[in-house]
Amino acid sequence: MGGDHGSKVEISFGGRFASSAIAACFAELCTIPLDTAKVRLQLQKKATSGDVVAVPKYRGMLGTVATIAREEGLAALWKGIIPGLHRQCLFGGLRIGLYEPVKNFYVGDNFVGDVPLSKKILAGLTTGALGIMVANPTDLVKVRLQAEGKLPPGAPRRYSGALNAYTTIARQEGFRALWTGIGPNIARNAIINAAELASYDQVKQTILKIPGFSDNVFTHLLAGLGAGFFAVCIGSPVDVVKSRMMGDSAYKSTIDCFIKTLKNDGPLAFYKGFVPNFGRLGSWNVIMFLTLEQVKKLFAREVPN
Repeated sequence: MGGDHGSKVEISFGGRFASSAIAACFAELCTIPLDTAKVRLQLQKKATSGDVVAVPKYRGMLGTVATIAREEGLAALWKGIIPGLHRQCLFGGLRIGLYEPVKNFYVGDNFVGDVPLSKKILAGLTTGALGIMVANPTDLVKVRLQAEGKLPPGAPRRYSGALNAYTTIARQEGFRALWTGIGPNIARNAIINAAELASYDQVKQTILKIPGFSDNVFTHLLAGLGAGFFAVCIGSPVDVVKSRMMGDSAYKSTIDCFIKTLKNDGPLAFYKGFVPNFGRLGSWNVIMFLTLEQVKKLFAREVPN
């Protein structure tokens, strides 16, 4: 992005990290009810009573939201928001904040022209994997808190809150347990991050070449929707495996979880919660990218060429 009088606009890594974390946290606050619905749908297994298949408790995105609100109260839809914000500060700040520097590293300092899509994908895969290696404990605690439904009267909750969950898991299951599901989580987040950031980058670049379009809110809106759609289509199967592994300790490994899910629930189980997932990721990406584009301006500074 160029400036006047032989200057250009730059943002430091600290500025990129802060603007990315702020945008990701704001998007998380707005959309976590849909994420809670998505987790409940993904963790729901086929219930059978004899030879009869029982009616599932949660049906559809809005039905799941309504059931949770009715049975557990409206506040239950924001279960996991504290570790969710922890996650977005760390993971969102790193994966989005590092994307431009890593992309520039892959193409080289002297590169001129449009960055190839392959380099954008590679940068997204890299920053997604690096970010979640640091932030996995926050993801685990968020899923555990969201997965806990309405309990019988007098039954104690597993965790009293986010900080209690971190310490309880470390004490009862071992410190390494905070990185449970790290395999599918790296796969999921690297893939979804590449789908989100590379598609946003590519869609925005393509739109800006169309006469009449400029780098404005409408362009950011279209690019954000495209990013969310690609992310869900590509990342849904690994997202289901990740949620099941983190929410249920019965699975021995990623492969075990994949095989059992396929065998017991069928291939469509990997796209369970697709509509709430797109509702979540589509709206999350639109809010995040719209916010990011505005917040970045606060950290931008002009430097001589």
